[in-house]
Amino acid sequence: MNQPAAMGDFLRKRRAALTPADVGLMDYGTRRVPGLRREEVAMLAGMSVTYYARLEQGQHVNASDAVIDSLAQALALTEVERKHLADLSGAKRRTTKTTRSRPDQVRSGTKRLVESMGSVPTVVLGKRTEVLAWNRAGHRLVASHLDFDAPDTPSERPNMTRMLFLDEATRNLYPQWRTEAGRAVASLRLLSGRFADDTELAALVGELTLKSPEFANMWAEHPVENCMSGHKTLKHPQLGTLELGFEVLTMPDDSGHRVLTYTAEPGTETASALTRLQRAPLAIAREGASLDQAV
Repeated sequence: MNQPAAMGDFLRKRRAALTPADVGLMDYGTRRVPGLRREEVAMLAGMSVTYYARLEQGQHVNASDAVIDSLAQALALTEVERKHLADLSGAKRRTTKTTRSRPDQVRSGTKRLVESMGSVPTVVLGKRTEVLAWNRAGHRLVASHLDFDAPDTPSERPNMTRMLFLDEATRNLYPQWRTEAGRAVASLRLLSGRFADDTELAALVGELTLKSPEFANMWAEHPVENCMSGHKTLKHPQLGTLELGFEVLTMPDDSGHRVLTYTAEPGTETASALTRLQRAPLAIAREGASLDQAV
């Protein structure tokens, strides 16, 4: 990925989103274009306008930590956005020639852990948002229309972001699809900055940009969010509407692997539905049909 250009795009988007009042400056009337001026950001960051302009134009790489900190303060960035800016700056980028990325493999210990969490729907994601492993409950919750063993073959692995934008069954799973899609794009932006040399990740972004106008529009806004926990509403084809909490556990190494778990409040209808995910698919379908008839 062209990281200097991505850094410039990120700076322009964040500058355009701010008003002088947001950063403690006086506003002297209507502006021709929204947001702060380059001169104002440069002044707040303590650098020359020429240098800042070069950053926005993607003509500068390897910005120092001091520059990143100054820009983060000037643009009122969150800690997540500051880390993303540092990734885009290229300060820690490898200087070796980029080679084709190898398929990821889930660690055997991680896979055993996921399998042991029978009552908790769990999915292991790689750094490209591909599914490296899932337990039965996780598979039946988010991708029951796919083969359970698909993650074992790299060429057949489901990709959660690709499915969200290009797979109709997955889109139908989320009644609040736009919220889910925005969260996915913001998370993918972080990954693309962190793993700038990963050709497969860059190819995924390119594919989605070409095939999904919705993805292209969201990506152009350069959202950034580290989605570690929250709430999801799913409309399951057999179990109906489910209100779920999710937690994302990031592996402590540099693999980019994440363990995504889904839970429900005890005693709720969703909690009862999740226990049925451990049973055979036919039993789930029958109970779901019975529930629909009762309603």
